[in-house]
Amino acid sequence: MDSVEMLPVKRITKEGESSTEQEVATEILVTIFLNGQELVTLLCSPKELNYLAVGFLVSEGLLKSKDEIKKMEVDDWLGVVRIETEGSPAPDSRLFAKRLIASGCGGAATFYSVDDATIPKVESQMRISADEVFALVNKFQHSSEVYLATHGVHSAALCDRESILVFNEDIGRHSAIDKIFGKCLLEDIPTENRLIMSSGRITSEILHKVARRGVPIIISISAPTSLGVKIADELGITLIGSVKGQKMNVYTNDWRLS
Repeated sequence: MDSVEMLPVKRITKEGESSTEQEVATEILVTIFLNGQELVTLLCSPKELNYLAVGFLVSEGLLKSKDEIKKMEVDDWLGVVRIETEGSPAPDSRLFAKRLIASGCGGAATFYSVDDATIPKVESQMRISADEVFALVNKFQHSSEVYLATHGVHSAALCDRESILVFNEDIGRHSAIDKIFGKCLLEDIPTENRLIMSSGRITSEILHKVARRGVPIIISISAPTSLGVKIADELGITLIGSVKGQKMNVYTNDWRLS
């Protein structure tokens, strides 16, 4: 399934109206089954569902290593991903209640509980300069073909100080980041001493995802929430937001920015 669909639209301007077609971001439902039990249904973009499913499990603390994956099946047509794991403790049975997480991801908070208190503080000594941040953001904003065509998706990237290493996009800002971490886990791409870039607002659950992978810096062209800022500070993460033009706000752990 393509990430973009052509749909009819009536375009209205001061000069009048016309009928045309417009590229629109595709949205589908994908259900993840873990060890034979239905875990969650996500509203997301239709590409790289294997990365999305693995990244979601990693972000929820349900998967630590790709070696735990015994089997994975992706059915693009039905929108189903089935993952069997071994060598890890059975997850809390309360997780296996039918739940839907919309692309806005407000419902994701139901998954974040006791395990979040055990996330270790990120101790990385990585630093970055303001000029490097601006240069990365410029590259980032020109990387999303689907966004440039539709303005209907979020983007996320794993970067070092100079380049974008892994890039992905999805209608949900959480899912875009999950796809990044899923690919990193499956393809043995390290995340320590690297940074995450996002087009969406930075909330508490985004910080939990990033901290679990030991990422010391998160940068967004959007803004954070108050709880996002507090958790970034507690977890030792440098949070940079509202990066536009030659301006940025550094909310926490500014010692990493020179």
